[in-house]
Parts: sequence; C-alpha cells; structure tokens
Amino acid sequence: MDIISQINKTYENMSKRHKLLAEFIRENFDKAAYMNVEQLSNAVGVSEATVVRFSAELGYGKFQHLQRALQDYAKSRLTSVQRMDRAYDLYQGTDILTSVLNADIEKIKATLSGIDREAFSGAIDKILNAENIYIIGLRSASSLAGFLGYYLNHMFSNVKVVNSASAGEMFEQIFRVGPNDAVIGISFPRYSLRTVRALKYAKKMGASVIGITDGENSPILAISDHTLLAKSDMEFFVDSLVAPLSVINALVVALGMKRKDEVSDTLQKLENIWQDNDVYDNGK
Repeated sequence: MDIISQINKTYENMSKRHKLLAEFIRENFDKAAYMNVEQLSNAVGVSEATVVRFSAELGYGKFQHLQRALQDYAKSRLTSVQRMDRAYDLYQGTDILTSVLNADIEKIKATLSGIDREAFSGAIDKILNAENIYIIGLRSASSLAGFLGYYLNHMFSNVKVVNSASAGEMFEQIFRVGPNDAVIGISFPRYSLRTVRALKYAKKMGASVIGITDGENSPILAISDHTLLAKSDMEFFVDSLVAPLSVINALVVALGMKRKDEVSDTLQKLENIWQDNDVYDNGK
C-alpha cells in the first residue's frame, strides 16, 4: 500500500492536527516529499512533535522512513512541470554542473550497495540460455534499450529490440514470445504503461522476465523473475539514467566474458567489415 492510500485508510480515526497534516500531504505531495520535520510543521502549522507522532501513527518508525515513502510515491507521479519546479528550487544559485554530477555519483554508489547479486547472476543465465532475447524500453528508456540491444547483437543472433510508437505494433513484435525466451524490460519513473502490459503478456506466455528498474514501487517488480534495481530519482524533468546505464554496462561485460570466444570471432569479422567500408576514421 502506498503512503497516500495508507493516509486515506486511517484518515477518519486521526486527530484534528493529524488530519491537517494528512490533508496537506495529499494536496501537496510533490512539495511535502522533500520537506524535513521543521519545514513540514511550519507549512501545516503544527508542532514538530506532532509530525513525528503522525509518522509513527502511519506505521513509519522514523520520519525519514515516511519521507522516503513519500518520495517514492511522488517520483512516479510528478508531472514534467512539477519536476521542473522542484529542480528550480533545488538548483537555483548552485553550481549546476557540480551538483548534477555529484548527484549521479551518489546514485551509482547507492545502486552498487543495493543491487541483488543473485538476480544479476540469474539474469545472465537466462539471457545466455534464451532461444530469443527481447528488449523492451519505451520513452526515455528507449535509449537504454537501444544501447543494450546494440551490444547484445554483437554476441547473439536472436536479439529483438522492441521500441514502437503504438501498442498494436509493439505486441505484433512480441506475439511469438514463448517459454524458452528471455524478455528484458526497462522502465523508470514515470513508468510506461505499455512496457508494463508487454511484460505481463510475456510472463503470461511463459517467458523469463528480467526487469531493470528503480525500486520497490515499480510496477514491473512483481512481474520480473530477476530484477536489477538502479537509482534514477533525479528531481528534474530530464531522467537521470547514469546508474541504469552502469548496470547495463556490467550486464554486457559479464555476458561478454561468458561468451568470450564467440564474441571475439564476431568482433573480428565486424572489424574487417568496418575497415573495408571505411566505417571509422583511422586517421588516414
């Protein structure tokens, strides 16, 4: 149950002051998600102790836990305009280059400390043994899907990148998916409904689903057999995909090590083709 649903469920039994907090959070979740105890108490007009008790009443041991739950709720629902407003408040008057790069560094560190190593190994095994490999990533995630597909195509002859403008065309590309196939779904806030539906279809058809997403509130978490979590919660209208790309890099390298001889042969053939057709500038 998300935090707003939890608030709605317990609202009628709340005290008067707790109802004031509940109403403010429901109406201003995009702002409340990034307020500390003092800021939230001042905004609502209640004491800091009331804010702490409110958090405990909802089942969160500490206010920080409530804040994280609220941020998880907000990041998948914020519109581009709300994210732009948030970024303006956050970065106004700062060194934007330093702030953004440091934020991305922290996301990679958090991803490394939290990623499931067994899920990573399981994903590699499923891909290596798949009859067909489908990669689904729409909207901003399409860049990640294309990157992954580009390199997997150097290793496997059975890779299909699904990236279509319409739901009908997308399902036309995956309707043959079956129990011996692996489907890699990539989705980050705001989550693509078409990606979710495609992964549900693949799961229904018996395929192994590998999810690359951001956290426990992701709708593809429950669908995936193996989930690789990467932090992407940048408060801006541009999605931060640095950590997801690092996870994909690791996945590609690990697969390459497992298929070293085949990959080497393929790359040598490609090098000959590239050289014969002047694909790259060799400085001549």
